[in-house]
Amino acid sequence: MADLANQKRLAASILKVGLTRVWMDPEKLEDIATAITREDLRKLVEEGIIKRRAIIGISRGRARARDIKRAKGHRKGQGSRRGAAGARAPKKEQWMRKIRAQRKVLKAMRDDEKTIDAHTYRILYRKAKGGEFRNVAHLKSYIAYQKK
Repeated sequence: MADLANQKRLAASILKVGLTRVWMDPEKLEDIATAITREDLRKLVEEGIIKRRAIIGISRGRARARDIKRAKGHRKGQGSRRGAAGARAPKKEQWMRKIRAQRKVLKAMRDDEKTIDAHTYRILYRKAKGGEFRNVAHLKSYIAYQKK
């Protein structure tokens, strides 16, 4: 078998790809061996004897399938976790979610529903800020209990 290193190098240059992406038809190796100029190689490229190989990438299919499962709450068991519970869901973020929900409910009760007056709103706002209520349900039950 002839040494086609030079032809491969020239073909790579013509096709504007790396050496590994040059494909040569194994049936027509003699024709390729006789092609010594760039013009000869351009002709072979036109005839389809020399082609550029497709880029081989890394498939994201498995990663997408895994992401869909994780979105549904799967694959998040003890064995998959790295970091403490406080690192995965920081205390500050938990507090922010909780206090914003409580303040939203208090505002709605004061403005839209008119179930509490401004004075009561202010007292409850301060209690919420102090962390007196575990969640919105606890806040509502406290208000209901106070109204009796």
